[in-house]
Amino acid sequence: MVRTRKIEKLNIKKKQQADYVLLGLIGFLLIFGFVILTSASNAIAFQKFQDPYYYIKHQALYGIILGLIAFFITSNIQYTYWKRYAFVLLVMTIILLLLVLIPSIGYEYLGARRWINIGGILFQPTEVAKLTFLIYLATWLEKRQKQVHDFSYGLLAFMFLLGIIALLIMLQPDLGTMTVIATIALVIYFAAGAPFRHLALLGFGASAVFALLIKIAPYRAARFSVFLNPELDPQGIGYHINQALLAIGSGGLFGLGLNNSRQKHNFLPEVTGDSIFAVMAEELGFFVVVSFIVLFILVLLRGLNIAQKAPDIFGKLLAIGITTWILFQAFVNIGAMVSILPLTGIPLPFVSYGSSAIVMLLTAFGILINISKHRQRT
Repeated sequence: MVRTRKIEKLNIKKKQQADYVLLGLIGFLLIFGFVILTSASNAIAFQKFQDPYYYIKHQALYGIILGLIAFFITSNIQYTYWKRYAFVLLVMTIILLLLVLIPSIGYEYLGARRWINIGGILFQPTEVAKLTFLIYLATWLEKRQKQVHDFSYGLLAFMFLLGIIALLIMLQPDLGTMTVIATIALVIYFAAGAPFRHLALLGFGASAVFALLIKIAPYRAARFSVFLNPELDPQGIGYHINQALLAIGSGGLFGLGLNNSRQKHNFLPEVTGDSIFAVMAEELGFFVVVSFIVLFILVLLRGLNIAQKAPDIFGKLLAIGITTWILFQAFVNIGAMVSILPLTGIPLPFVSYGSSAIVMLLTAFGILINISKHRQRT
């Protein structure tokens, strides 16, 4: 512990400037996302609450403002500080995931119990789990560098940790978030030096679990069927994806213009959530959408650059995990809207409505910015 603190103090003395390119990308995504949410949400907000600005006011007050405060705090705290409390954070997250399942505490919507109601404000513990489980895994893998190749102390222990979190999330149920967390975990497990035979076993096991989850839940099987054949039951289970494709196709190269979406007027489901990309494409067109995707690719490159220059294994794994988080979520969301992936309900980072998501994303990127301040010189 004494040696670790000495290393942390040494790293503090070697601080560099933050990655201003990444800061600029995050800032642009945040502003752009807020503009898109404003346009996508005004019709449904007026219909539900008689206030066209209801969603953006909540997003600003409970998401962006709180998220920026969290970003400022985490970007100025030595990133190695989180290692000391990794286990405590994981235990607190498990408690929160258990509280969601209690009827008097958890809030149920559309058959899923994923939120905790705190004074009328809905809070989603799975968003916290994305970061806290990542911190714990990065800490755990750094300590087990020599054991990561071992079947019992490496693979089985990793599967046990991931299995606990995955089980609690699937009890809600939330296959989309479980997929995101599992992907983040697998990526940093690979980055920590896991052998390919372990990854192959994990891949085979994951495929079997997904097949089982699809088989035991009729709505998941229906979603998969629609993915294979989007024209199947266009007025029923295929309605969502067909309306999304219609919205994207209607946008053409240059779009119909901001706030001119037709599909957001009670045609396209979940316009403030996982369908917001389709509204963006309809209003702004192909060229803007491609530019938006390029922004995520640039975030990926900056994140990997920070990971490569991180002064320790913990910082490297943390940077890779945070970068994987945003890129994988964006890929799955956009892929579902253009029908190259099944619908999962995963929100689009920095754009979709959701205060818990935006707060935790900004918290995570604050940590990433702090890692960038300690990157090694080349």
